[in-house]
Amino acid sequence: MECPNDGEQLEKMLFYNVEVDYCPKCLGIWFDKDELRLAKDDEDKNLNWLDIDLWRDKKKFHVARGDKHCPVDRAGLMEVKYDEAKIKVDFCKMCQGVWLDRGEFKQIINYLKRRSDYEILHHFSKNLVVQLWEVFSGPEGFRSELEDFFTLLKLFNYKFITQHPHIEELIDDLPK
Repeated sequence: MECPNDGEQLEKMLFYNVEVDYCPKCLGIWFDKDELRLAKDDEDKNLNWLDIDLWRDKKKFHVARGDKHCPVDRAGLMEVKYDEAKIKVDFCKMCQGVWLDRGEFKQIINYLKRRSDYEILHHFSKNLVVQLWEVFSGPEGFRSELEDFFTLLKLFNYKFITQHPHIEELIDDLPK
């Protein structure tokens, strides 16, 4: 496979316990379908409940034909603006692979951490319902979605107690 940026031969490497293809020259990374999600989940277990969904908000959906080609099937890659972040990822609509240029994975993780903090505290009940629904409907398997649900509950507990330590004291003072 050839690098979409510079035509160099891609090499295999283990990236957060996921075998991906990368360019030794520009350090871009090719993720086959679902590999980006798996790498994200391994990089930060507290983000596993937050899906990387390039198509989540149709109103904010920005896509353009890019000038790069898929290393798998040579189809033209589409540039997709990633959610509210200022990151544009390259996506192949044929094989559903994703090309990230150097540093974009870290930018996505940092963005997800900020979004996670906000979502947990400001939209907890909505996210809890969504995660509970995903336990039964996917997109991942039952066990994985159940882990996501419990992670969300755990994170809310940590964040809530951190922001409201007096409530923890009240709970501790309750009769047992």
